Amino acid sequence: MFVVIFGRMSCPFCVRAKQLAEHLEKVGKIEGYRYVDMPSEGVTKEDIAKTAGKPIHTVPQVFVDQTHVGGFTEFDQFVRDQQLLAV
Repeated sequence: MFVVIFGRMSCPFCVRAKQLAEHLEKVGKIEGYRYVDMPSEGVTKEDIAKTAGKPIHTVPQVFVDQTHVGGFTEFDQFVRDQQLLAV
């Protein structure tokens, strides 16, 4: 699995999503991740909405293997549902 996170470094949920992806990569549960800092890379919510196929109102927005998962809460739930972290 490869994770792409679109966010802003000033956003606490974006930072948490990045930390979760870093941990998953470290323990070998995902092949890697890319964090896209939207302001510095010129990416807008409208750009993400085109890829996700629905309006985007918040960040972060997380994609797993190019499939839109949602924000941090949905990413965290995805990780739990896939049992990627030991309980």
